[in-house]
Amino acid sequence: MAKSSNQKLKLLYIMRFILQQSDEEHTVSIADIIAELTRYGISAERKSLYDDIEALRTYGLDIIQKKGKNGGYYIASREFELPELKLLVDSVQSSKFITQKKTLSLIKKIESLASCHDAGELQRQVYVHNRVKSMNESVYYNVDSISNAINDDKAISFKYFELNVDKERVMRHGGALYEVSPFALMWDDENYYMVAWDSAAGLIKHYRVDKMLGISALEKPREGKEEFEKLDLSAYTSKCFGMFGGDEEKVTIRFSNRLVGAVTDRFGRDVILIKDGDDHFRINLSIVVSPQFYGWLFGFGTEAEVIYPEKIKAEMLRKVKEIARLYK
Repeated sequence: MAKSSNQKLKLLYIMRFILQQSDEEHTVSIADIIAELTRYGISAERKSLYDDIEALRTYGLDIIQKKGKNGGYYIASREFELPELKLLVDSVQSSKFITQKKTLSLIKKIESLASCHDAGELQRQVYVHNRVKSMNESVYYNVDSISNAINDDKAISFKYFELNVDKERVMRHGGALYEVSPFALMWDDENYYMVAWDSAAGLIKHYRVDKMLGISALEKPREGKEEFEKLDLSAYTSKCFGMFGGDEEKVTIRFSNRLVGAVTDRFGRDVILIKDGDDHFRINLSIVVSPQFYGWLFGFGTEAEVIYPEKIKAEMLRKVKEIARLYK
C-alpha cells in the first residue's frame, strides 16, 4: 500500500495501538506512537499526535495522560472491565456444549477486548483440557439456524441422533426428518435445548441442539403459537429434570430442613416451603416425572420422601427393590 494511503489510516492505527498496549499500569508515550506509525510508513509530528489523541477522546475513548518520568497515555476505562472479561472466560470454559477448539478460539477473541498486559491474566485462566466438552462443532451453526428460523417465523426440519456404546451416531426414527416449529432456545443442565411445537403429536417438545443435524428452514410458517404463548419457560424448566420428558404430575415431597438450599436451587427462590414439624418441610409442585426425577430424589437418601401421589410412592418403592436386588 502506498504511503499516502497509509497516512489516511493514521488515526485508526493510533487507536488500535493505545487500546492494545496501554492500561492503568502501562502507558504509551508519544515516541512509542511515532515508532508504531513508522512501521506502517506513516510520518507523524508530535503536535499532530496531540490533536489525534484529542480527536479520539472526542470520539469516546477514555484516554488519560499520566505525568512524570514514566508518564504517557493509557486507556482508563473500556467497554468491558477485566473482572467482566474473566467472567466471560469462565463461562466459556465451563460450558460443556462448547468444544475445546471453539473454547480456545473464543477466549482468544475475548482477550482482544483487553490490553495485551491484561490478556495474559485471562490466558492463565485456561483450564479446559481435562473438562468434558462437546465433540460436535456444528452446535454453533445449529443455534444460528434455529434463531433465524424463529425470527423468520419458519418451521424447520432436521435429523436427530443418539450415541451407541461404540460412540457412533445412531439416527432416531430410522433417519427420518423431524419437522417442528421452533419457538425458543434455552440453557439447562449444561446443555442447549430448542423448545418447539410438534404438530403431528400436538405437543410442545424440546431437543438437544448438539444432537441435531442438517437443520433446514421450511417454507411453511410456524404452528402452535397459541400453545407456546401459554408456556412459562422458567416453570417449564423447573418441572423437567435433565430436560427429560414424562407425564406431568402434582407431587408432594417432604424434605429435611437442611435441604432448603438444594430445593431452592432446583425450583427457584419463589418455591413455597411448608413447615412440617421442627425438622422438615414440604413442597407441592407440578413435576414432569422421569427417571432423572427419581435419580434426583434418590440422591437425598432418607432426607427426601414422596408423600403424594400413591403411584409415585409405589414406583419409588419398586425402584428401591430393583436396586437392592442388583447388589444382593
